[in-house]
Formats: sequence, structure tokens, C-alpha cells
Amino acid sequence: MRGHWDEWPPAKPIRVEGGIKARSRRGAIGEQWWSRRFIGVLEASGLSSRLARGRSYARAGQVLDFRLSQGKVTAQVQGSRVRPYDVRLGVLPLTKPQWRRVTERLASQALFRAKLLAGEMPHEIEDVFAECGTPLFPRSATDLDMHCSCPDWGVPCKHLAAVCYVLAEEFDRDPFAMLAWRGKARDDLLASLREIRAGGSEPDREVALAPPLPESVEEFWSARLSPARLRALSAPAGSSPPDLLLRMFQPPLVQVGGKDLADVLGPAYHRLAADDAAPGAIGEVP
Repeated sequence: MRGHWDEWPPAKPIRVEGGIKARSRRGAIGEQWWSRRFIGVLEASGLSSRLARGRSYARAGQVLDFRLSQGKVTAQVQGSRVRPYDVRLGVLPLTKPQWRRVTERLASQALFRAKLLAGEMPHEIEDVFAECGTPLFPRSATDLDMHCSCPDWGVPCKHLAAVCYVLAEEFDRDPFAMLAWRGKARDDLLASLREIRAGGSEPDREVALAPPLPESVEEFWSARLSPARLRALSAPAGSSPPDLLLRMFQPPLVQVGGKDLADVLGPAYHRLAADDAAPGAIGEVP
């Protein structure tokens, strides 16, 4: 005879059609470093058997009606009973002042926004959140508000674990999902970044936006600089400064390593011009 009730083998779940299946078919779930970091928090709980069954549930498509919103994820998971279990996975969203500090830091580096738009989470973003007084990832499973309507006393149960693995793959697909879970949806975050960039990434600095393109073709091809301005910027024939174009037009709203793109390109243009003028340069006629 068997002893305690938890020594009995787990009941097999009722298979369902149309559930959300994890893309990973074997091994670990979570391809990107940010999703693996999230899963690491879950796996640090030490409940390896429940987590293994949760991975099986996720791969079998037992997760239903998965929804991610500010501060929480809700889903239904089909277990061994006819009625699916209700699962809620909550995290404390950032406050408005915290998000303001985070977006100001993100806006100060064009690389952050570029990587996010490319579907990547820059490693440095974790430091940005930490410096703003809040971690990007939960520090442990106790930072998560986990609830399942199943009778299992363990937290996380296999149903919660299955939802966490599906959530990790959602983070793989869209890094903005992690930020939305912490309280800032993709469109809201990008709008905040644009607003800060338009007003200047530093409080005492104003950055002028490029003027809109003219509506008429004639105005587009007309000179936008006065003859006096052109003469002041121009140099005698054959001796135009290499960075003339950078000096003539409004610099782009891009920073590299904390410097304006024009400040970075200027010295590079001068070095290229010096190389071209040197004896034996490529393309020089002997």
C-alpha cells in the first residue's frame, strides 16, 4: 500500500485542442538572456518536479486564454479535472516617478531604443532599472504574487509553472512584454522616449526637431540657406572642409556614447580626408 497522498503518481491532464504550446520541444525554455533570467527566478525555488511537469504542460498546450497586462498575467490551465484552473501571476508595477527616471535614462542612449525596436533587450537595461531604485526582474519567487485555483499546496504548482514558461517565451518574442508587465506598454514607452528626446535628454538642454519636409516640389528643391549663409559656410574651391555638410545642417537626434552623432562623425571625416590626401592613398593616380 502507498503511504502519504503525495506519493501517488500525478493524474494525467485532459488534453485540449487550441491551447498555447511552447515552441521549445526539449531542454530549457527561454532563448534570450532576459527570459532565462526570469525563468532562473522560478527555478531557484527548488521545486524541480513541479517545474518539470509545468514544462510538459506548456509543451503540450495545456495553457488556455493567456493574457498579459500591467502588473499581472492571467490564464487558464487544463489539468486533470474537467474545469480548467484559473492562474494569476502578479508583479509590482513601477510607480510613475520610477518610470520617469527609467525613461529618462533610456532616452539618453539611442542604443537602448534601437535594440528594443529590433527585438532585443540590451544587457545594460538591467543596470538602468537598478540605478533608478527598482530591479527589472523579480529578485526571487517571493516577489511574485502567484495564485492557482488547483488544490495543490505547493507554490509554484505545475499550472503556475506552465504559465511562467509560456510567459518566458512571450518575453523571447517581444522584449517589450517584460516592460509592459512592469507597467509600461510598448506604445506608451516609445511615446515617452520620443517626448523626452524632443525636449532634450538632459533637463537643461533643448534639442530642436528637424523641420518638416516642404509640401510642394518647388519648395523642396529651393535653397533653404541664404546666399550669405552659404558663403559663410563655404570654403574656396578645392579646400572645402571635410565636415562641411555636418556644419550646414541640423545634426540628427542621435547620441553615441553620450556624444552627439555630429561630434563623433566630425573627427572621422577629417581623418578620412587626411588619409585620402596622403601619398599612396587608395585611388590616387601616380
